[in-house]
This record gives sequence, C-alpha cells and structure tokens, in this order.
Amino acid sequence: MRIALYHPDIAGNTGTILRLAACFGISVDIIEPCGFAFSERALRRAGMDYAAAADVVRHADWDAFIATRRGRIVLLSTYAAIPLPSAVFASGDTLLFGSESAGVPENVRDAADLRVRIPMRAGFRSLNVAISAGIALAEGLRQTGGWPE
Repeated sequence: MRIALYHPDIAGNTGTILRLAACFGISVDIIEPCGFAFSERALRRAGMDYAAAADVVRHADWDAFIATRRGRIVLLSTYAAIPLPSAVFASGDTLLFGSESAGVPENVRDAADLRVRIPMRAGFRSLNVAISAGIALAEGLRQTGGWPE
C-alpha cells in the first residue's frame, strides 16, 4: 500500500504524512508541483526526524506518476459515493489525496479506480489531509493485514 499526494499545499501536512509513512513502512508519491519549496527544512517541523526515513518518490506531474503506476488508485474525496467502512482495499493500492486547497481536477478523479469518502457528521466539509491519510491507511492496513510487526 502507498500514499500519493497530488499537488500538496502545506509543508506541515506533507511532513506529517511522511512521518506516518515512515512509521508504517509505506512509500509516498509526491505529485508536483507542491505549494511550498520541497525541502528537508520545510518538512522538518511536522515530520521531525521521521520524514527522512520515509520512502518518497517525487513525480514532475500527473502524467509522470501515471507512467509509474502500480495497482489501483483509490481516491479519498469528500465527493465520493463509497463510505470508507464499505470500501474493499488490496495490498497494492495507492491511496491518493488531493491538494488541501483544491482537491483534484476531474481528469485525476476520473482516473481513480475507486473513490472513497470518510463519513462525517452533517455540516462538516472535510478533515485535515494528514488526519484523513491516517484514517484511510489504518483501514487499508487492517483489511490487508499490512500492519508492521
């Protein structure tokens, strides 16, 4: 299982997701451009020293990411019809998260093999992307038996 971030806007969120990935031994795809200068300094505060241990693959754009695609793309979106508890994950899935400010464009949404939403109480728009990544990854690892020993 992998996490992919499409045009991430906020270094702190990206750093937090890199820390999450390092702790659980999964890879992260960064689909550029980023809304911040992608540097160790920018990511250090949220990622701490864990971010350096994450397996990160940077892609110049969406087409470069698709060219190296592995397994299914599972888009997490507030607009998706399938609630997380009903989604069925596979170990080769890539969990794709859009930018904090704009999500993903239609062509990216259409390329997803599965579109999943995290159910929330009525009246709330969305969760922080790093929180969403942790929730979705936990469910995916639970289903696939991918938790580290």
